[in-house]
Amino acid sequence: MTRHLLIVGAALAALSVTACGPKTETKGAATPAEQAATPDANPAATVPTPSAENKAPDFVAKAATTDMYEVEAAKIAVKRSTNAEVKKFANMMIDAHTKSTAALKAAIAASGVAITPPAVLPADLQDKIDDLNKASDKDFDKTYADDQVDVHQAALNLMQRYAQDGDVDAIKAFAAATAPVVQEHLNMAEGLKNGFVH
Repeated sequence: MTRHLLIVGAALAALSVTACGPKTETKGAATPAEQAATPDANPAATVPTPSAENKAPDFVAKAATTDMYEVEAAKIAVKRSTNAEVKKFANMMIDAHTKSTAALKAAIAASGVAITPPAVLPADLQDKIDDLNKASDKDFDKTYADDQVDVHQAALNLMQRYAQDGDVDAIKAFAAATAPVVQEHLNMAEGLKNGFVH
């Protein structure tokens, strides 16, 4: 058990390193009470909480597919964007979400619960990938930045809720450690998005 916790700790430490880079004034992830008391930065991205979201299989599916989407969208952005800041952010997302997937798998292993993360994107995230691929060169960066804000807001909500109410301790620890990193990414994505608002 101690070995499993050490593995999770090492994976989470590696994940926290991905938040390095240009620092902006950021607040940590809100506590559930703070979250309930303040409106979301992007209400359109907030989906009502399904009752199963505090169950490990549902959480793992959503966290894993978010990572999968982030890596795939970022690879498209690296190829298509002509904006240096967008490319830099996209490369950071590839690295961060690859590490997040590894940390999630380590947390699942440490928990002893038999859960296999999905291997394909759900329809809503696949639609975002399709729309990103279809975006015109002129609209590409804005489309990517908008999607990044939406998906990171939803991911932050997911992490905070599972960290509070989740049913598997090792996976709860992963969610709690990941939430501040997602908050950092959300802040960066909002900065990108604001750069394309005219």
